[in-house]
Amino acid sequence: GKLFRWPDLQHPAELKPLCECQSFGVADGPTVCCNPYHFSRLCGPESPPPPYSRLSPNDEQKPLGTCFVSFDLRETLSCTPDLLSLPTDASTSPDAVKRSHWCNVAYWEHRTRVGRLYTVYEQSVSIFYDLPQGNGFCLGQLNLDNRSETVRRTRSKIGYGILLSKEPDGVWAYNRSEHPIFVNSPTLDIPNCRTLIVRKVMPGYSIKVFDYEKSCLLQHTAELDYADGPYDPNSVRISFAKGWGPCYSRQFITSCPCWLEILLSNNR
Repeated sequence: GKLFRWPDLQHPAELKPLCECQSFGVADGPTVCCNPYHFSRLCGPESPPPPYSRLSPNDEQKPLGTCFVSFDLRETLSCTPDLLSLPTDASTSPDAVKRSHWCNVAYWEHRTRVGRLYTVYEQSVSIFYDLPQGNGFCLGQLNLDNRSETVRRTRSKIGYGILLSKEPDGVWAYNRSEHPIFVNSPTLDIPNCRTLIVRKVMPGYSIKVFDYEKSCLLQHTAELDYADGPYDPNSVRISFAKGWGPCYSRQFITSCPCWLEILLSNNR
């Protein structure tokens, strides 16, 4: 990882395996993935697992990937971390109809929602700009008349976008693009305090955007309003390339050129 991606990496506990890897969810596996593109860096303040347990990850340690040591490093390291299969819409497949969804994704440009809600049935989904940068929700195919130049510039920065995954402890977002993303959710805020906290996630980093355990506690707190709209205890907002909130000139996410609203189902 230090050689190919992160020269400042200090410890394996700073890394999080990605769900695209074959060994995702396999505890006590006989082999360990050594492909640096099957990992992301943890974006604090999540507490990393003890270093001695990294070779036998369990659900609590959020295992997301392994590519076995028998592969050809020269081939795999030269590949970009995207999914190379042709994009498909999982929400419309016959098998998907039989399963229950765990979230809907809405894409917004400023105050305008563009396109339909994208329903997610699989455990993970790529949200990206253009083909063949992923397999999932392609934002570049969503048409809108009279886009502003600001929106056009920001859309060009989405690139490989994000990988959104539902895991035992919550929902994680991995920044696959070349620009930062900005995240806000009820479980990222300070408990019992409706101050707006927006986290900046750099390229190559992952963050737990929604914590199921914290969410259960929030259900019992008094509902207070954000300044920019109603408070939804089961939603996540992610902006591409542009931040908002007290630290930025944009006070509300509706001022951001390109952003996502992740509407989570109550069923875990």
